[in-house]
Amino acid sequence: MKIAVLYDVWEEEGEVQEPPEPKPKPSARKTNKRAKKKREKEDREEIFEALEKLGHEPFYQVLDGTPQCLNSLAKCEADLVFNLTESFAGDDTKEMHVAAYLDLLGLKYTGAGPHATFLAQDKSIAKKMFGFHGIRTPFFATSYRGSIEHAHDISFPLIVKPLSEDGSIGINSNAVVDSVKELMERVEDIQDEFDSPAIIEEYIEGREIYAAILGSYEYAQALPLVELDFSKLPKGTPKIASYDVKFEKDAEAYKLTKSSLAEDLDDETKERLTQTALAAHRAVKLRDYGRIDMRLSNKGEVYVLEANPNPWLSSKQEFAMAAKASGRSYTQLIGEIVELAMARYRPRN
Repeated sequence: MKIAVLYDVWEEEGEVQEPPEPKPKPSARKTNKRAKKKREKEDREEIFEALEKLGHEPFYQVLDGTPQCLNSLAKCEADLVFNLTESFAGDDTKEMHVAAYLDLLGLKYTGAGPHATFLAQDKSIAKKMFGFHGIRTPFFATSYRGSIEHAHDISFPLIVKPLSEDGSIGINSNAVVDSVKELMERVEDIQDEFDSPAIIEEYIEGREIYAAILGSYEYAQALPLVELDFSKLPKGTPKIASYDVKFEKDAEAYKLTKSSLAEDLDDETKERLTQTALAAHRAVKLRDYGRIDMRLSNKGEVYVLEANPNPWLSSKQEFAMAAKASGRSYTQLIGEIVELAMARYRPRN
């Protein structure tokens, strides 16, 4: 198939750059020069290569936030779009509109539809959906410019973050607060930086567990559980998946945390985590692939923190790690996501 690998860029990233063509291999003669550090591939490059290995004809399709890029997408004539977009013109809240545009064009694409993207991205709506379906999630409140939009009866410590950002954006070491003063300062910071409501939720002490889900609705399956290990963080450091922990490679928090397969979980606990993740995946209507972030409290209670549509597919990240533990190669994982997407478009008997 002709598969468009669709991703987004915006002005802060500068000019749109497609991945460079591979260079010829150097000769085998010895050299005293120190080898240059190998450039880490973007997930889109890894997916492109996997699609080639599977016999498809991938090509890059870029959304740079202009009307022209939308026209180009409409004319791309792809058999399938592998949708890696996270925003439009840098606006995360427009991620759902990209999926809706693909629907309007009649293009087949991987991952969540606009409905699921909306439900998952607005954390307060997602948590209300979880509550309706009997899925435990931390009690919470939302606040914007002095207005309380929703509130449970919550108590300190609390974690405060932007309502609709993803990728740990807006979550730093000050996100966990222990007093009214800290809470008010944190809410104000979020409103000033993101012009966004703040979601204020109970901080659950415990283990951070991720469940990678493949499939849709009743046909979804959970892959082996992965844990983000905070045990090496200095005493007093909040044990949260902050932006530093996830992305700032020079930060101490990044160096002291790592993701690995969840160990020391008995079968009953694994089953509860897996079934909770599957229920959350269904509750917000994720499809093809998704990741559910959970906390396993010190009392053994399972809390869903959030659901992630179209999670990061880098070969070194949690989703691919879980797939590998299930016996799938990276190429097989990408092939399965393609097949899951295409199966949704086949006529039902």
